[in-house]
Amino acid sequence: MPSNANPATAPARAGGNFRWVICTLLFFSVALNYIDRNIIGILKPHLSEKLGWDENDYGTITAGFSFAYAFGYLVGGRLIQRFGIRYGLPAFVLLWSLAAMAHGLCGFIPVESVFRMGTFAIPATALGFLCARIALGLTEGGNFPGAIKAVAEWFPQKERAFATGLFNAGTNVGAVICPIGVPWLLGHVGWESTFYITGGLGFIWLIAWWFLYESPEKSKRLSESERAYIQGEQSATPVLDGAKKETMPWGRLLRYRAVWAYIIAGIFAGPVWSFYQFFLPDFLYKRYDLQLQETGIWTGVFYALAAVGGVFFGWLAGKLFERGWTTNATRKIALLICAVSVVPVFFAPYVSAIWLTVLIVGIAGSAHQGWSANLFSFVSDTMPKKAISTVVGLGGFVTYFTSGVVSKATGWILQETGSYVYVFVWASLMYVLSLVAIQLLVPRIPQSPEEA
Repeated sequence: MPSNANPATAPARAGGNFRWVICTLLFFSVALNYIDRNIIGILKPHLSEKLGWDENDYGTITAGFSFAYAFGYLVGGRLIQRFGIRYGLPAFVLLWSLAAMAHGLCGFIPVESVFRMGTFAIPATALGFLCARIALGLTEGGNFPGAIKAVAEWFPQKERAFATGLFNAGTNVGAVICPIGVPWLLGHVGWESTFYITGGLGFIWLIAWWFLYESPEKSKRLSESERAYIQGEQSATPVLDGAKKETMPWGRLLRYRAVWAYIIAGIFAGPVWSFYQFFLPDFLYKRYDLQLQETGIWTGVFYALAAVGGVFFGWLAGKLFERGWTTNATRKIALLICAVSVVPVFFAPYVSAIWLTVLIVGIAGSAHQGWSANLFSFVSDTMPKKAISTVVGLGGFVTYFTSGVVSKATGWILQETGSYVYVFVWASLMYVLSLVAIQLLVPRIPQSPEEA
């Protein structure tokens, strides 16, 4: 419902586009983040054969990443808030790049070596990967809280969902590159060097960040008109990177109904994306009796479709703002469209044509990315700046901790029933339930976080 209640406080023209350079840097950090986390799934058959892992060993390794990422997300948001984006975000990129490269060092562990502790036994190579994955999960957790905070500082409110959708599309670009590039690297340099090369890409990003990034208040590359455009809709005084960083106590954060809405949405809908990451290739492989390369291609198609959604639904929110829609109407309608678009994923296990299955699941994945873009923006819409990255970190913690539980439950369901039907039914309903919770807890999103 359009409304004249949304004030047009920003200048009509931006007078520059350097903020989109910052968005591009965020895009590539997210793409690298996903390459480094998804590579193990692509290499799983090769690693299991070469290193003697069974399914339980691989499950232990992936569970270690999920739980570590949950805590990394929680702590990462707090640290980004404390130290600022300029130094906090590249510190996390440096650390996770080193952790990604450390996977290759496991090649020095004797394949026949076994670690034992009481009745627990695991191949020493699997233990080495588990340690590397835990380090990767802990350090990758700072990426999204930092990116969301950067968007909140570098973009006016009406552009945030679109900017978030653009950088979040990096998740899918990274996921598409993996099935294509990693097998090629494996065949030419081996699995150890594949980890060294993909992890080392982070150092190229660090160089670009060092030369290009400053806060909007300090950046010499930013024109005065674009600076005014960015700050025109900023409802709170921006925090300088050189100033003391404010954080909000946990107890005070939990008094906000919007925080609980974000947490509940993270518990319900957030784990669905992890299901796509870790189980969709297996579903396609088994359902259609595919070869490994074919599975990779169709999985890449899924991620390509999903990439479109984050950009489209972010763009849609921006257009609704331009038409005079209120913040409340814009966010809720965008979230509703995304939630409804996921529901048909229920039919995925029943479709006989693989292209139609991938289309159905691809639309659901696309809607998830659009949902994420608008849900991230929901945080910046409803929370003061000093709390944004902390809240995003808290939401990420509950999402990925729940994802670990859901992954374990999915494995149990598959073991007991041999069918993905129940899991797809669950996935089809979670976004609608999340939106109901958001509406009940936050019936009106304020025009400014200061009104919350």
